[in-house]
Amino acid sequence: MESVFEKRIASLQTLIAKSDLDLVAIIAGPSQIYFSGLHFHLSERPAVLLVSADQEPAFIFPEFETDKVVHTPIHLAAFPYHESHADWVNTFSRAINRFNAGNLLIGVEPTAMRYLEMDLLGYHYDHIRFTSAAAMVETLRASKDEEEISHIRAAIRIAQTALKKTLPAIKAGVSEKEIANQLVINLLREGSDPELPFFPIVASGPNSANPHAVPGDRLLCEGDLLIIDWGARYQGYISDITRTFAIGSVSPQLEEVYRVVKTANQTARDLHSTEFTGKMIDDAARSVITDAGYGEAFLHRTGHGFGLEAHEPPYISAENSGFIPQGAAFTIEPGIYLRGVGGVRIEDDMRLLGQELETLTTLDRELIRLQGGS
Repeated sequence: MESVFEKRIASLQTLIAKSDLDLVAIIAGPSQIYFSGLHFHLSERPAVLLVSADQEPAFIFPEFETDKVVHTPIHLAAFPYHESHADWVNTFSRAINRFNAGNLLIGVEPTAMRYLEMDLLGYHYDHIRFTSAAAMVETLRASKDEEEISHIRAAIRIAQTALKKTLPAIKAGVSEKEIANQLVINLLREGSDPELPFFPIVASGPNSANPHAVPGDRLLCEGDLLIIDWGARYQGYISDITRTFAIGSVSPQLEEVYRVVKTANQTARDLHSTEFTGKMIDDAARSVITDAGYGEAFLHRTGHGFGLEAHEPPYISAENSGFIPQGAAFTIEPGIYLRGVGGVRIEDDMRLLGQELETLTTLDRELIRLQGGS
């Protein structure tokens, strides 16, 4: 029976056949996992998957990792290399020669491919050229199948449970770092893969006006807003969620800001359409915030795709007028950030399903008041 990875390779080969590319070269990382099931760390030792339109893929890798390759779920021509740099060069050349090396045009992922691999692929050849294969790789990865969505749902369950178990420890007098560390422990206890998608953002008071704040030693105070942005990873797939809390009673202005962001989040999630674009969703959330007078305080796009990576296409922004493919998973995360005062962000994980957006996250979006006073 054909594995899901063989189907993905076949889909990539179909796209290569319709393009000007001779090969697509994929280095260690998320796309290599997606197409081959091979988990190699990006390190000083290269691991490169080479895919053409009509030949069995080739895989170049360190010889001591052979056991991984033996059990891969796709058929590969294996090209292991020894530790010496000379053997690296010779092994890469043998792999390239398998595809009639000459005037080859090789597609790469521009945000992933390194000079190291490009240099080795073209070491003995003057007529190898490189170009972007981002569009074809992103097209295939953006539409999540049911198994991928199942892993994402599991990552969401883990993240939500971990947060609920962390909430009792959150109160005035506790530091941002303490909360973040406790949340990480709970994520791992609840079953997250050891490699989290990112270290949690825990930002309180004025720090919450920084969308990508790093947890620090600041102690939570009565009247603070507290942003927590966190996620889990399950079978390689991630969740990415944000909720904002009140420490005791907050000012009427911050109450209003919270209501505006919550409405923006709901408005975007409630959209229905025969065709969605990132711009359409961004416009829906942004118009609510702009109409309320806080447009300049919405500092980032409304969302981004996720899956094997925390940020991947499709991007939910005013710049993306392309249609979102069915099955795509992405965030909706409007926010308002008032410098020196505080900020609010409410982020949910979504999937495009038919003519509506399915909300995968289930945590309450009401403003939860945590214990004030030290």
